[in-house]
Amino acid sequence: MGDEVHTLPYGSWPSPIDAALAAAHDGRPDWVGFVGDEVWWTEPRPAEGGRRALVRRRADGTEEQVLPAPWNVRSRVCEYGGRPWTGAVVDGRPLVVFAHGADQRLYRYEPGRGAPRPLTPLSAVGGGLRWADPLLRVERGEVWCVLEEFTGDGPGDVHRVLAAVPLDGSAAEDRAAVRELSDGAHRFVTGPRLAPDGRRVAWLAWDHPRMPWEGTELVVAEAAQDGTLRGARTVAGGPDESIAQADWSADGRLLYASDRTGWWNLYRDGQAVCPREEEFGGPLWEVGRRWFAPLDSGLIAVVHGRGSAVLGVLDPESGELVDVAGPWTEFTATLAVDGERVVAVGASPRTAHEVVELDTRTGRARVVGAAHDDAVDPAYYPEPQIRTFTGPDGREIHARVYPPHHPVCTAPASELPPYVVWAHGGPTSRAPIVLDLDIAYFTSRGIGVAEVDYGGSSGYGRAYRERLREQWGVVDVEDCAAVARALAEEGTADPARLAIRGGSAGGWTAAASLAATDVYACGTIIYPVLDLTDWASGGTHDFESRYLDSLVGPADEVPARYAERSPVTRADDIAVPFLLLQGLDDVVCPPAQCERFLARLNGRRVPHAYLTFEGEGHGFRRAETMVRALEAELSLYAQVFGLRVPGVPRLELTG
Repeated sequence: MGDEVHTLPYGSWPSPIDAALAAAHDGRPDWVGFVGDEVWWTEPRPAEGGRRALVRRRADGTEEQVLPAPWNVRSRVCEYGGRPWTGAVVDGRPLVVFAHGADQRLYRYEPGRGAPRPLTPLSAVGGGLRWADPLLRVERGEVWCVLEEFTGDGPGDVHRVLAAVPLDGSAAEDRAAVRELSDGAHRFVTGPRLAPDGRRVAWLAWDHPRMPWEGTELVVAEAAQDGTLRGARTVAGGPDESIAQADWSADGRLLYASDRTGWWNLYRDGQAVCPREEEFGGPLWEVGRRWFAPLDSGLIAVVHGRGSAVLGVLDPESGELVDVAGPWTEFTATLAVDGERVVAVGASPRTAHEVVELDTRTGRARVVGAAHDDAVDPAYYPEPQIRTFTGPDGREIHARVYPPHHPVCTAPASELPPYVVWAHGGPTSRAPIVLDLDIAYFTSRGIGVAEVDYGGSSGYGRAYRERLREQWGVVDVEDCAAVARALAEEGTADPARLAIRGGSAGGWTAAASLAATDVYACGTIIYPVLDLTDWASGGTHDFESRYLDSLVGPADEVPARYAERSPVTRADDIAVPFLLLQGLDDVVCPPAQCERFLARLNGRRVPHAYLTFEGEGHGFRRAETMVRALEAELSLYAQVFGLRVPGVPRLELTG
C-alpha cells in the first residue's frame, strides 16, 4: 500500500502489527539492580515459555543473559511475587542469589563457577517454601529475605516471616538451618531494610482484612551482633494509613512513603519533605517495589506524579524536586542506586519500557538496557489522548483514549468507529500512557481503545481509590459505562459498536458490565473474578482472601450483596456475545469460577467462546497463548461489529 490515502471501513485497515509481534513485545524489564558497577535486571521471554531472564550490562555496554533457559528468575510470594534476586561483587566476582520460578527455591550463582546451587529446601506441603525481596549479608554469610511457608494444603495455611538463609548451602536440604528473624506476629511482611550502620532494620507489615494500600505498619528493630532482631516496634502507620515503602538515608535517618494526608508523600523521621497532592508511592502488589531510593549525597531519587509517574531527584533539605529530562513520561516502581547513579525503567507513548541510567551529578539520563527498537513504522503507533469525563454525581473519571490511527487509511465520513473500553486489573492499578502493541493491534486496524481509570484506581490520591470501598461492581461499572456513553454522545464512537474487556479485576468489571448495563455489544473477559461468595470462602489465595471486606463489605454482614453483584449469579442478565479466556493453573481466579458461570448460561443461546490455556496462571506469559487470545478477541469484534479482518482465524462461537 503506497502513501496515498485509502478509504476503508473501520476494522479493515491493513496493519503490520500482528498478534505474534504484539506477543513478542509483551512485558517489560523489571527489578533493576547494581552488581558492582554493572546494571542488572530481569526481562520477559514470551517465546521461551514466559520465563524471566536475568540480564547484565557489562562495562563495554554489551548486554548478556546471565542464566540460560530454563532458569526463570521469578518469585511467587503472595502469588504476585516480589523482588526475586539480589547480587554483589565478592572477591572480585559477581555473586547472585535468586528465586527460581519452577521450584521457588533460592539459588546461589557465580558466573563462570558452575551451575546455580540451591540454598533452600523443597517442601511437599501446600505451595512449599517461597522467598522474595532478598538482602545479601555477605559479612554474615547469609541472605535475609521474606519467607512464605505453607503449613497445610489450604490457601490460608501459610506462615510469613523475615528469615536468614546461609550462603554456604547448609539449608539446601535442612529447613532447620533457616533462621527466622521476625516473630510471625503479622500475616504479611516485606523484606528487611538495613540502616547504614548495620544496627537497625526496618520492614513493613500488615494483617487481614487490610490490603497494603489500606493500612500497613512500619516496624523497626535492633540488629544485634549475633544476627538476631530485638525490640521490634511499630514507629508509623496503622489501620488507616498505608506506608508503601521504607528505607534509610545515607546518614541513618528513616525514610518512608505514607498516605496519611490522602496522598503517598515522602517522610524523613516523621516529617514530610515534599508535601504535594501527588503520589510518591503506590499499591504494594509485589514485595520489594521501590518508588524512592536514597543517594549517598543525601538526595533521594523518586518516582512520583499524579495520574502518571516520572523520575525525579528530591533534595529533602529544601524540598526542591527536579525531574529527569528525556523522552520518558512514565516510570515503574523499580529503582536502584550506586553512589550518585540511579537506574530506573521508563517508557513513553512512542517507546516501550527501557532501562534508564541517571547521573545525578550531571543530570544526564541515557538508555543502558532493553533499548526500544521500532518493530514497525512508528506511524502505526497509537496516539493517546488524556481525558477526564464526568460520571454519576458529577464525579471525575480519568481515562486514556486511543482513537483509530493509520498512516494511510481513513474511514468513510459517514462511519463512526467501534471502540473497546479497557478495564484495568487490581482494581487499584491504573492505565499508564506507554507504547502498548496490544493497543496498537486494534487501533491500527481502525478500532478505538479507551482505558478507564475508574474510581478505585491509584495515582489520584486515597479518596479516589476509596470510591470503590464496598462499591466494587457498581462504581467501576458506572465509570466505564459513563466513558463509553460519553464517547458515543460526542460522536467519537459508534454507540452500536461498543465493547468492554478486562483481565483479573478488570475481568470482573467486564463481566459485571455485561450483566448490569446495555451499553456494550460484546465483551472479552480474561481470568476474571466471577463468584464473590466462592472467593470469600477459600476460593482464592491468602493475600486477597479478605480483600472483599473493603471492596464489597464483610461477608457475614452483607451476604446478599455477594450474590447480587456476582456475574455467576447474574448470568441470566447477559444477552450479548462474549469471549472468556482462562489459565488452567490460575490459583488467584481459579477456572472453577468460569465453569460455574458457563453452566448458568447453559441453554440461554448467548453466543460465546471459552478458551483455556494449560500451563498459564494469573496473567498470560507464553507467546502462543497471547497470540491465540488476541486473535480470538479481534475475531469476536469482527463478527459482532461486522468488520472484515483478513488473515485472522475465525473464533467459533457457541450458544
